Amino acid sequence: MTQTQERTRTFTWSDPAAGAAHLGRRSGLELMRAMIAGELAAPPIMHLVDMSRMEAEEGRVAVELLPQEFHYNPLGTVHGGVLSTLLDTAAACAVHTTLPAGVGYTSLDLNVKFLRPVTVDTGLLRCEGTVLQRGRRTALAEARLTDTANRLVAHATSTCLIFPLP
Repeated sequence: MTQTQERTRTFTWSDPAAGAAHLGRRSGLELMRAMIAGELAAPPIMHLVDMSRMEAEEGRVAVELLPQEFHYNPLGTVHGGVLSTLLDTAAACAVHTTLPAGVGYTSLDLNVKFLRPVTVDTGLLRCEGTVLQRGRRTALAEARLTDTANRLVAHATSTCLIFPLP
């Protein structure tokens, strides 16, 4: 029987209802910039996955992640769900930056292609989401996940439903 060294991880987050209370009152870009500036708390998923350094401009969002052991699957690589979460975040948040106050969105689909394995040795990952097309009811965005050598690690497209907030 092999003994393994046990590792632990602790993280904290703020009440997500506080940030959600601002939905509908500010544009999507204003909300994203308020989170980046620390005026509004980042959503708990950012802390859970350990995403860092976000950038936002209209139609584009970038977020970074340093792969850690706690992201691993049983194969010893970063779990595809973690990479998909990065891709979904960048693509959907890019759509969010194009929305005026009083308009919300939700993801309809996420199509992901994994191109390279990711480990802690991969180094910092950067995920950039860009809106390809936005209409009144739907938006199409893509996200590109690259490593420190600017090699494409994964790619995704996402369709988002756009709707008025109550």
